[in-house]
Amino acid sequence: MSDPICPLCGRPIPPDVPQSAHHLVPKLRGGKGGPTVLLHQICHNEIHATLSEAELARNFASIEALRAHPRIERFIAWVSKRPPGFRSKTPGGRRAGRNRR
Repeated sequence: MSDPICPLCGRPIPPDVPQSAHHLVPKLRGGKGGPTVLLHQICHNEIHATLSEAELARNFASIEALRAHPRIERFIAWVSKRPPGFRSKTPGGRRAGRNRR
């Protein structure tokens, strides 16, 4: 059986690589029991470093919407050049004040 593919970056997720389930609608915003997607941990970290729970629930509750966000788009271009097992601290730091886009 082949490794699952991360829907955010498109790279395989080997079993020995940190991974986690991302709730498309955050649990605290009504997504408990809702759909989840399996992501590399580094990809999941980038989502939560970039967007607030409210932003995720309101405007970014799909992989397509996440992939279209400018910062996440840049992250995908960067991480897609790394091997599937690549680990790193989240580049670019946590989200800033109110103007996040």
